[in-house]
Amino acid sequence: MQLLTVGLNHNTAPVALREKVAFPADQIGQAVASARAWFARHAPAGSTDEAAILSTCNRTELYAASHVPGGVEAAIDTTAHFLAEYHNLPYSELRPYLYTLPQDNAVRHAFRVASGLDSMVLGEAQILGQMKEAVRRAEAAGGLGTYLHQMFQRTFAVAKEVRTTTEIGAHSVSMAAAAVRLSQRIFDKISEQNVLFIGAGEMIELCATHFAAQNPKTLTIANRTLERGESLAHRFNGHAIRLGDLPEQLAQFDIVVSSTASSLPIIGLGMVERAIKARRHKPMFMVDLAVPRDIESEVGRLDDVFLYTVDDLGTAVQTGIENRQAAVAQAEAIIENRVQSFMHWMDTRAVVPVIRDLHESSESMRLTELERARKLLAKGEDIDAVLEALSKGLTAKFLHGPQQALHNAQGDERARLAALLPQLFRTKR
Repeated sequence: MQLLTVGLNHNTAPVALREKVAFPADQIGQAVASARAWFARHAPAGSTDEAAILSTCNRTELYAASHVPGGVEAAIDTTAHFLAEYHNLPYSELRPYLYTLPQDNAVRHAFRVASGLDSMVLGEAQILGQMKEAVRRAEAAGGLGTYLHQMFQRTFAVAKEVRTTTEIGAHSVSMAAAAVRLSQRIFDKISEQNVLFIGAGEMIELCATHFAAQNPKTLTIANRTLERGESLAHRFNGHAIRLGDLPEQLAQFDIVVSSTASSLPIIGLGMVERAIKARRHKPMFMVDLAVPRDIESEVGRLDDVFLYTVDDLGTAVQTGIENRQAAVAQAEAIIENRVQSFMHWMDTRAVVPVIRDLHESSESMRLTELERARKLLAKGEDIDAVLEALSKGLTAKFLHGPQQALHNAQGDERARLAALLPQLFRTKR
């Protein structure tokens, strides 16, 4: 069994590729099932492979416990080919951007991701919720078995420990706060601007909270479901519109922040060109936090539009990172200790079949000798003689295998067995 993680993130791949490899939330379950079926075609018959998929604006990762033969490299290659085929991408185009992490490196990565150490915003907490949701979807799709279930349970425990015992999340600059700071470079006073949020998810809620603190002139939520948009807008004394009304109303807004789960762009070049013309070329600040992107990349070429993607905000959120290096070191130490603990658990799992077989063979020996003793007692044999025969019979059967192995071994193998057997048959006194 190979435990591994294969994926890409904001450090290894541009947003243009990340959006091609992203899994829409409503397809995660299907993708997990497809991954398991993919592994089954490459693994020995009867083996049970496990899979979970984490897909956010900054990363797409497939966690797997696979029985694909050929060692860890074969398992990794099989996983990478699955990602390429599932998304209809040339393998040669995708492979250079993937990180491939086997065994303890896969566990360490999961712990770091959940703890916010691998995020664009160091210490951000949102990723933990996203990871828990990914695990919930994988479990619902039947993707979790003994290994991934145990790994993720320990992952969440490690993340909680890191966040409660270190200052890793202190003073972090969130994507939402960075968006506010960038908008202030374009507009001196957000209090004089009309702000539009597209979507009604967790990221939009966070962004709306930060912008609402600046008392914008108006705050509007555009969402496919008007009721959900109204519910969120009401919290910030704003109002809601339907997503379908955007083409006619986009020109009203100075600041636009979008983060939906749409697989296709919501705002196209033509829509923004018409809006800019209606605004008489008054500048428009736009932030696209979605992957795949909500706003066509060509919009950024317009003279009067300042478009920022999730990657563009990466530099802004690094503020204060130096002050958190001590917390990072402390968090890494916690993670390393917990990785070693998990790998020890995995090592013990590896010998479970051997222990089970040993118990079964021992039980078979015991029952055979017990049945022989009962037959002797039924014939009226002396009980002490029967017990003596029973103990000698069991001893002979237990020692037969080790004695034969020692007799048949030669050279270094015999020396190793001679040193090992006394340890295996050591008794307490």
